[in-house]
Amino acid sequence: MLSHKNNQSGCKKLQMSFVIRDAEERKHRNGVNALQLDKNNGRLYSAGKDAIIRVWNTQASYQNEYLHSMEHHNDWVNDIVLCCGGRNLISASCDSTVKVWNAHKGFCMSTLRTHKDYVQALAYAKDKEQVASAGLDKSIFLWDVTTLTALTASNNTVTTSSLSGSRDSIYSLAMNPSGTMICSGSPENTIRVWDPRTCTRIMKLRGHSENIRAIVVSSDGQQVVSGSSDGTIKVWNMGQQRCIQTIHVHTEGVWALLMTDTFSHVISGSRDKKIFMTELRNPANSVLVCEEKAPVLSLCYNLDQSGVWATTWDSDIKCWKLPRLDRVCQNHPDGPVINTKEIANIKGGTAIKKFAVLNDKRHILTKDSDNNVALYDVLKVIKVEDLGNVDFDEEVNKRNQRVYIPNWFTVDLKIGMPTIVLDEVDCYAAWISAEIGLPEYADPGSTDLKLNFGSLLLKALLEHWTPVHNSPSNDLNDVRGNGYFEIPKHTPVVVSEVGGRTLVRLVRDTAGENESTFLNENVPSWVTDVVVEKAMPKFIKIPFYLLPHPQMVNGQKDRIKKDRLVANEFIQCRKVCEHVLDKVLGAETTPSSGMATNNSQNSQSDGNSDGGSQIPPEDRIELLCNDVILDPNMDLRTVRHFIWKQTGDLTFHYKTKPNFN
Repeated sequence: MLSHKNNQSGCKKLQMSFVIRDAEERKHRNGVNALQLDKNNGRLYSAGKDAIIRVWNTQASYQNEYLHSMEHHNDWVNDIVLCCGGRNLISASCDSTVKVWNAHKGFCMSTLRTHKDYVQALAYAKDKEQVASAGLDKSIFLWDVTTLTALTASNNTVTTSSLSGSRDSIYSLAMNPSGTMICSGSPENTIRVWDPRTCTRIMKLRGHSENIRAIVVSSDGQQVVSGSSDGTIKVWNMGQQRCIQTIHVHTEGVWALLMTDTFSHVISGSRDKKIFMTELRNPANSVLVCEEKAPVLSLCYNLDQSGVWATTWDSDIKCWKLPRLDRVCQNHPDGPVINTKEIANIKGGTAIKKFAVLNDKRHILTKDSDNNVALYDVLKVIKVEDLGNVDFDEEVNKRNQRVYIPNWFTVDLKIGMPTIVLDEVDCYAAWISAEIGLPEYADPGSTDLKLNFGSLLLKALLEHWTPVHNSPSNDLNDVRGNGYFEIPKHTPVVVSEVGGRTLVRLVRDTAGENESTFLNENVPSWVTDVVVEKAMPKFIKIPFYLLPHPQMVNGQKDRIKKDRLVANEFIQCRKVCEHVLDKVLGAETTPSSGMATNNSQNSQSDGNSDGGSQIPPEDRIELLCNDVILDPNMDLRTVRHFIWKQTGDLTFHYKTKPNFN
């Protein structure tokens, strides 16, 4: 159950976010960072920048069939390793966590929160079942895989070893199978080498001139091969502690390396979009395996090692045929031999690259990597319509209304899908009239109902976890959700520190006791105050002056009132017209316009009224600002934003329409 007495993350501010997405995301959307192949069953695991790990059956009879997704990260998944004979998967993410998965069933067994920043790389010592993780916090942690797989969601405290000494963020990591050596690469252009058994640093290898992005260690620990952003591949002799070979086959940074079983040849992928296969002893023997359409991020053998799977900044995962080792011969004088042959292609999806929040502060327009435009409803957390390849800016202009509603959310496109972020400062800023904010639910008999976008959304997001009151008398009044709409059950809801780490991730259709416990401990009080305690978000008030139009001054001087008025910012101009008739001109209308003089500015009236007279006030009174006749449905904040455009208090002028003088 939720409780307003929750444990906040120290004094750090918390925010909530969620992703608008399909129930099942079967395709990578934003590039793929890492691959792992289970040789026992042909399953290929791919780690995406869309925060999702996907599993594919690559056996020929299944034609690269999608099996399932593994979802629990909230940011890019940067690296993965299979361990325990393929039974478990370890993943590292920009959300600062390392996660342990049941690889066959696809569920997250535990989350390790030891790192304080992005976790960029993993390394695996097969013989010892030991995993190392490293990232931008400059730390390397060693994990015993047997211990990790015994953890539970509620008991995930483990004893780890740590390696100190790195002076910069770590982007690459490697271990030999026996776990006697671990190497790290960083922007300090140095490979640092440790003995994991004693956690002591053995040596530093200098020679690269830029960040070291990929490292491979030989089985016996005698050789290390490294790839760098300087475009070179270097071979290091660990006994001599020096570089014995520098390979120049790429024109840009080398980001991925894969070795043959005998450590005789290196397969390299680069920012220059090319994949080469090169003999270490004689680098002149090099074959251009293929040229991708985007920079290469990772490499992995296929099941029979006849080809290599490759991923890039694009979301496709392609398998390219490799040449036989005895045919990696010296290059032709005109350039390297091109061996290009695509064996298979696991097609990716599109990533959203551009967005615009419409003026109604409910809908957003997006444009994806194929230039297709779509309309999303932030409140209902759904895609409303695919508009196709239309002019984005023209569509924004066409759909924007002349209405001003405060910003109450932000949009993040880092994972290639719209992530909506809510924080304490802005979440409850958007008060709206029901007929404007939710016209599909507006009751013609209650046109003055006021709603708050942030409150509506949070109540729907957390509906599944809202506690049932213990008192039987209260059970009858226990209302879940917001009374208007529900959101898709597959929507992930995330509580995180502002600019920091994730505390909890929840999905309604997989919610359990542990998730409810985490939510109870981590949900911000500014959320529970409204969702659980039913507190009303505060109204924002606007002061203004209401004066007669110069045309009305003659003969009306005794009725001029110069009081400074205050009203809720979402009060519509027709309410001001009603106030003029009732309070200023003394006509017979029902008084409840929601406005107060400067002697009662703290009133929390929401402006509910039925209009009273058979003739609407706006048909009897004309309201102007800066000599512009105002639309009766325009609210005060919209007038201030589009028409007043000044820092001082709003000033309205009123006059009766000719037929009612």
